[in-house]
Amino acid sequence: MHLLSLSRKLALLACVAAAMAVQAAPRTVCTITVNSPDERDSFKRNLPPGDYKFVELVERGRPDWLASACQQQVQCDALIISGHFDGGDEFYTDRHDQSEYLAVEEMERASCSGSCPGVFANLKEVYLFGCNTLKPEARQTASEDIVRGMLRSGRSPGEALKAAGVLGDLYARSNRDRMKHIFKDVPVIYGFSSLAPLGRTAGPLLDKYFQTAPATEVGSGQVSSKLMGAFSNTALVVTPGLGDADPQAQVRRDACQLLDNRTTDAQKVAFLHQVLQRDAAEVRMFLWHLERFAGSIKPLQRLKPDTAAEFDKLAGDQAARKRFMDSARDADDSNVRMRMVALARNFGWLTPEQEQAELVRTIADQIARDRVGRDELEIACAGGARERKDPALLAMAAGALKSGKVAPAAAMACLGNAEAHARVVNAMTSAKAEDIDMARAYLKHRPLAAGDLRSIAAGIARMPASDAQVVALETLAQQRLADPDSLREIARLFPLTKSVQVQRAIAKVLIRSDYRVLGAPQLAQSLKQSRIKSPDGDDVIDALIRVLQQS
Repeated sequence: MHLLSLSRKLALLACVAAAMAVQAAPRTVCTITVNSPDERDSFKRNLPPGDYKFVELVERGRPDWLASACQQQVQCDALIISGHFDGGDEFYTDRHDQSEYLAVEEMERASCSGSCPGVFANLKEVYLFGCNTLKPEARQTASEDIVRGMLRSGRSPGEALKAAGVLGDLYARSNRDRMKHIFKDVPVIYGFSSLAPLGRTAGPLLDKYFQTAPATEVGSGQVSSKLMGAFSNTALVVTPGLGDADPQAQVRRDACQLLDNRTTDAQKVAFLHQVLQRDAAEVRMFLWHLERFAGSIKPLQRLKPDTAAEFDKLAGDQAARKRFMDSARDADDSNVRMRMVALARNFGWLTPEQEQAELVRTIADQIARDRVGRDELEIACAGGARERKDPALLAMAAGALKSGKVAPAAAMACLGNAEAHARVVNAMTSAKAEDIDMARAYLKHRPLAAGDLRSIAAGIARMPASDAQVVALETLAQQRLADPDSLREIARLFPLTKSVQVQRAIAKVLIRSDYRVLGAPQLAQSLKQSRIKSPDGDDVIDALIRVLQQS
């Protein structure tokens, strides 16, 4: 009994010693310093060296620095990421001497693949020092057409609205959601719901926090009220990482199926096929993930026998094709519709000719609904000109021109209709700035011929001084005039106008043009004599005069 008791005591002492050793091991704070080092340096200054060690994961000049850190199996207890994050897709720098960045997708892939367990798997805390890193606003919502589809499938209005709300919450894809997915099971994630303080401000705030914070608080996995208090005048917020019981956990698992490097291309295509067999509303909400995967599969990858076989199965699934195309054609947002059409082509459900027919159908539907705007114009221009005698296009053009609006005419002009093109050219001298703005969007895709430019220049010269005339001139400046007659017409307007804004707009046209055809010395002298005094100092007119004098 005595020997047994002694052995138990020795075992207990060994356990206690091991626990103390583990407890005594310093916590590792990993840092990803893409932009400002102020936040990292504050942590390093204030944390006891014996209790914490720091590892900077960014290797300057090495593009695969995150993969390198993963291969080295660095074990992180806390992670500090510093960088601009305004767009929500990457941490980036505004420093000219650095080019490193951190893409959110790269983090998602590493987290999903389990290829970086040291950096992601053992984290207790994450600090995201960047604007909007935990912004809660949804990037997508369940739109009205999704609700319509649910109603057609037999759901009651109440059920449809409730189901759409649930889908909207699950697939919101906010910045906060993406960070919760990346840092799954991490107890504490700090970030900013809107603007974040710059490093030179955040550093002193952290110093203030460390003056009263417990020495071993960082990396404890507990929310710090003192840190939140130090940043109380900022948009700092805190959230836990996604847990297995979270409703979004299944969405993450689905997304990871298409990102996990341990899964073969064939397995991913088979899973994509499974997703496309789901309810059309859910497929729509998962669209972004489908697009990302489809864009990642390169032609050579598709040719591998097992992958090609899965794509063949997908292409032959006519039931899934019908559901998908019906959902696409019902989309109110023409951009969503064309994104789905492009995917259908990728899946083998549409030929190139059928894809073009869907583009025309989309524009026709939007014209019929009187919902043509900038998006529809961009879609039409991207599709290219069509056969002018196409009966479908002729019928569309008649409806577009009958409306009298510039936007549908611009869409038809992009598809090759000459009468619609003339309507858009005339809109350049409209009294409505919004008409000119739509014409400007069209001209980005279809530069004007010399005859059109002369007509527009003469028309602008006849316009009364107004905001519309300024917009028309600034639009003309983008054409970089070289036609002498057009340039003379615009230059003739300079001494006649009584508006400094119009004169500045004329100067923008001339400074981007081949002004040599007007005679630089004479033009410079004319501008100096007739310019209206600038109310706010040196401007584009002064810049143009200097250029002319030096030429």
